Amino acid sequence: MTDWPAQRLLPPDPKNYTPEQQKAHDAFVASPRGRVVGPLALWLHRAELAQATEKLGSYLRFSTTLGPKLTELAIITTAKVWGSEFEWYAHKPLAIKGGLSEEVVEAIRTGAEPPYADDEERAVHRFAYEAAMERQVSDELYQSTIDTIGKDRLVDLVALIGYYGFVSLTLNTFRILPPADAPREFG
Repeated sequence: MTDWPAQRLLPPDPKNYTPEQQKAHDAFVASPRGRVVGPLALWLHRAELAQATEKLGSYLRFSTTLGPKLTELAIITTAKVWGSEFEWYAHKPLAIKGGLSEEVVEAIRTGAEPPYADDEERAVHRFAYEAAMERQVSDELYQSTIDTIGKDRLVDLVALIGYYGFVSLTLNTFRILPPADAPREFG
């Protein structure tokens, strides 16, 4: 059993939702997510924020030009940079299901150089890592990423990294953590 710190702010009680909170809740449930967990539940404190993030989050998670494997690669890379245990817990199985090898996922978790399956994995991981760590990317990395995945997919990748940085900051600030029986992945 992991000794996680107490969550700082709990989601609003569904019995006391305002009409706008209920509308935001229902939009999350109707989305491909099908449920309201993690930062989504907390964002319901600000119904307008929850409603705005639902559309953006649904697009970035389920509809980008990157596809599931590269989307999840960017998400877990961002989670690692931010040290977001909940984000890692939630997306590690999705990354593997999406097509990333367990070896790539484990290398990202430990900070080792991943054994990429192809140039697209390499480009997405390196770009996501440098962008999240440095808050920008070098001209060389920018050009090599465009050459590998194209400009449209790069625009989606940048939005994905930014959005999951926002998600990770929400999770870390309010201490939204995995279940008590989940292992610590980042120490």
